[in-house]
Amino acid sequence: MAKSDGGDYFKRTSNFWIAAVTFGVSLYSCMVFTPEIIPCQYLGLFGSFLRYLVDNHSGIMYKGWWLALGIHVIESLVSLNVCSNKGINSTSTRLLWFFQTFLFGFASLGLLLKYDPERPKQH
Repeated sequence: MAKSDGGDYFKRTSNFWIAAVTFGVSLYSCMVFTPEIIPCQYLGLFGSFLRYLVDNHSGIMYKGWWLALGIHVIESLVSLNVCSNKGINSTSTRLLWFFQTFLFGFASLGLLLKYDPERPKQH
């Protein structure tokens, strides 16, 4: 079996972050664009808080949604640069990092930043 040179390194983010980010982004998107589908009356204190945010701070939440989207785009672009710096040169692997970082943000970018490719020894 051939040993990889690290040019195709990819690690999927954990299921916890996949679930947490998907839930958070979905809830936030619903609060901003379709707040009527959230059953706030059944969510107790949390539902009251959500209803307060929708009723009193919808403009800020709308701008915050676009800010979060912009941050995820920037993180995705940073991931491409980090891939180059760490010697990940496979196009398909770089695209995996790009899309995973776009979807899950720091949870993915953190994995990429922690990756330390083995450098050949300089004699």
